[in-house]
Amino acid sequence: DIVLCSYFAPPGVRRTKMPQRCLLLIFASALWLAPVAWMVQPVLCSAAVHGRPVSGGKKQGFVERTLILLDVNTRSPVKVLNENFLSLQLDPSIVKDGWLDFLSSKRLVTLARGLSPAYLRFGGKRTDFLQFHNLKNLAKIRGPGPDYYLKNYEDDIVRSDIALDKQKGCKLAHHPDMMLELQREKAVHMQQVLLKEQLSNLYSNITLTARSLDKLYNFADCAGLHLIFGLNALQRNPDNSWNGSSALSLLKYSASKKYNISWELGNEPNGYRTVSSCTLNSSQLAQDFAQLRTLLQSVRYYSRASLYGPNIGRPRKNAILLLEGFMKNAGSIVDAVTWQHYYTDGRVLKVDDFLKTRLLDTLNEQITKVLKVVKTHTPGKKVWLGGVGPAWAAGTSNLSDTYAAGFLWLNTLGMSAVQGIDVVLRHSFFDYGYNQLVDQNFNPLPDYWLSLLFKRLVGPKVLAVHVAGLQRRPRPGRVIRDKLRIYAHCTNFHNHNYVRGSITIYIINLHRSRKKIKLAGTLRNRTVHQYLLQPLGTDGLQARTVQLNGEPLVLLDDETFPDLKPRTLRAGRTIAMPPMAIGFYVIKNINAYACRK
Repeated sequence: DIVLCSYFAPPGVRRTKMPQRCLLLIFASALWLAPVAWMVQPVLCSAAVHGRPVSGGKKQGFVERTLILLDVNTRSPVKVLNENFLSLQLDPSIVKDGWLDFLSSKRLVTLARGLSPAYLRFGGKRTDFLQFHNLKNLAKIRGPGPDYYLKNYEDDIVRSDIALDKQKGCKLAHHPDMMLELQREKAVHMQQVLLKEQLSNLYSNITLTARSLDKLYNFADCAGLHLIFGLNALQRNPDNSWNGSSALSLLKYSASKKYNISWELGNEPNGYRTVSSCTLNSSQLAQDFAQLRTLLQSVRYYSRASLYGPNIGRPRKNAILLLEGFMKNAGSIVDAVTWQHYYTDGRVLKVDDFLKTRLLDTLNEQITKVLKVVKTHTPGKKVWLGGVGPAWAAGTSNLSDTYAAGFLWLNTLGMSAVQGIDVVLRHSFFDYGYNQLVDQNFNPLPDYWLSLLFKRLVGPKVLAVHVAGLQRRPRPGRVIRDKLRIYAHCTNFHNHNYVRGSITIYIINLHRSRKKIKLAGTLRNRTVHQYLLQPLGTDGLQARTVQLNGEPLVLLDDETFPDLKPRTLRAGRTIAMPPMAIGFYVIKNINAYACRK
């Protein structure tokens, strides 16, 4: 138990030293070992408690300082996640807007490599409008614009392709600034088309050539990412069964190139009614996946390839019903169950909307729904959050691409880890709109740096967090939602700066005041390395650049990351979390039993 007390001397009486017994840490009590404590949500909400005014005319109050005591169970992990827990997604729209031709950029590959090992899901809304043609390149269709612009752009692409073909192994390119400017001009027009399609739910087909697939796989391979390719599920026969002829052509080509790829079928099948005339029930969806599994087994190279699905949308009533039927009929076919979550509508206009704890907690509720269905029909089956972003409809400019979005992103990672979600795929690594990690100038956005720190510091073993402190009493009929969220993992084994047995704690402080956290129990009197992320510049929470422990984070060149230096906190020092901040804290040399191997 943890006993907190305050000692106030009466007026006129000299204040004596607080008795030592006023703060007792007895971690062996029945309450400490209660099963509920092991799964305590790693959050806390606290407030100051005011004492009576001192007599003597001058009005003042003794404010009891809120001190949060934090301990972590180091004996055994509560969950063990996939090594590729934080993974990435690319939307097929990059074929249409032209950015696929630039995935060989040395800078983009460097940024993607920084987040490896990870999965790279090639999928999204346009998965079911993607058509594969086994041709080196289709004739380019001239769109609007001056002839010289189109001719220069197309000639540059051809020259770049020829240069890449001459390379062996990982193929990288350095694109001239003029070439990138021409591409950005083209992308501006195409992004308006793509956004209009998304808002109207009327999508046009996208053609993926053999050369385009080569470029996509080269990017994934160079960056150390495992490609997961989403196949078109809306190619149907007259009897509404899935037509796998195009998929078979793609499988055979990929096998001839010995591309190591895993597969998906379709995207958000619960929403097909709104994007096409096709409607799938759970039985038909299960048959489609069984047919794809048979197709994979018919291509020897992919006979044991992984298959993921059904990739339902947000788990509301219709989606849950579809998932239940699918799991009952085809749960054993897929290697992991996938679904998607977006926090809010892309038309959100205020930064405060990104900070609402009620919004952050919606993910927890939806994870619970999905896990319940999966556990009922296929206990032990892995569950992936197969597509997640701050906002749908391509996100919101100056919001979902700023520091403020980091609270939603880290909340997603923390909540998913505690609940046992095996993999979380971020939409998107590089894309049109405002949900991406890297912008169209190939510069990392705040969520990229947050992801990079997570990759380097956080391992797959999740630890139970124990928090104690003063908590507000809710008014009748009012729910207190916590603004301080604390999660703990074993430190990433691949980070050679820390020996095995170290622990990484990451904290979200949504309070508008500083919060003090005292490490207690097994964490007491240990040296701590602090990695504190805060916005840089005058834009505050809407900044598109960030600082780590006061130092701006920028790439040094196309191949070199900045040195992510920690700030060392002396043993026993209280952690002071600034308002609206995100922090990672590595407890060194603690020799935690759960983290030794």
